[in-house]
Amino acid sequence: MDLSLLQQQLKQGRSAPLESWHPPFCGEIPIRIDREGQWFYQQSPIGRIELVKLFSSVLQYKNDRYVLTTPVEEVAIQVDDAPFLLVNWQWQDSDLGPLLQMTTNLGTEYLISAEYPVQLQAEPGSGSGSGLRSGLLLPYLQLPRGLTAKFSRALFYQLAEQATLQVIAGENHFVLQSGGYQFSLGLAEESA
Repeated sequence: MDLSLLQQQLKQGRSAPLESWHPPFCGEIPIRIDREGQWFYQQSPIGRIELVKLFSSVLQYKNDRYVLTTPVEEVAIQVDDAPFLLVNWQWQDSDLGPLLQMTTNLGTEYLISAEYPVQLQAEPGSGSGSGLRSGLLLPYLQLPRGLTAKFSRALFYQLAEQATLQVIAGENHFVLQSGGYQFSLGLAEESA
């Protein structure tokens, strides 16, 4: 993996053109992203945020696995939940009304919209024996390249205070509006 060439490309403001790269799959490497969005190499935290940002710029989810893709090789890594964690939010004014701007643990910003929707999905390991209620659905922001960002617990509760209760399919949901896009944060009964 030629990190210096990749760094030069990204410094020039260009996104990595992952869709045009078709390298061979070279197996798995000992990189893991934990539930809190912390990156590890051989079980040691990766402390250099610029290196984590570089790796995240070539991360994608395809063929049921998370991979780092470069022009010459593709390698699988382990992701415990979502690769990113949403840690901050703010309202932005727009012609469509207030938009929710979310910030990930790596400082990337996204506006919740039909382009970056929120979906409720089961947290990995939320079945029996995990300490969590079975079937608990949590909000995840859908990102490019098949990736997701999980709402941090603190951020979830801050947004729940902004939400209104609405009945959807016979169940009470915490609902928010971002521009013309409406989404559920989850069931009111499960979120208490």
